[in-house]
Amino acid sequence: MTDLNRQFLLFLGKNIRRLREHRNISQEEFGEIVGVHRTYVGMIERGEKNITIFSLRKFAEALGVRVKDLIDF
Repeated sequence: MTDLNRQFLLFLGKNIRRLREHRNISQEEFGEIVGVHRTYVGMIERGEKNITIFSLRKFAEALGVRVKDLIDF
C-alpha cells in the first residue's frame, strides 16, 4: 500500500470516528446499526482495513451524512 493510500484510509477512519463519537454512539452500537461487527468498525476507524464502497454508503447513512462528506478532505 502506498503512503498516499495509507493516509487516505487514516483520514477516512478519523473522520468516521469523529462523526460517530459526536453522535455519542459506541463502536458496538454503530456496528449493530450498520450490520457489521464492532471489530470491523474499529479496523476502519484505525485505517487498518480498506472499506468497500457499499459499506461506506452504509456508514454514511448511519451517520446521517453523504459519502462525499466522509471522503472530502
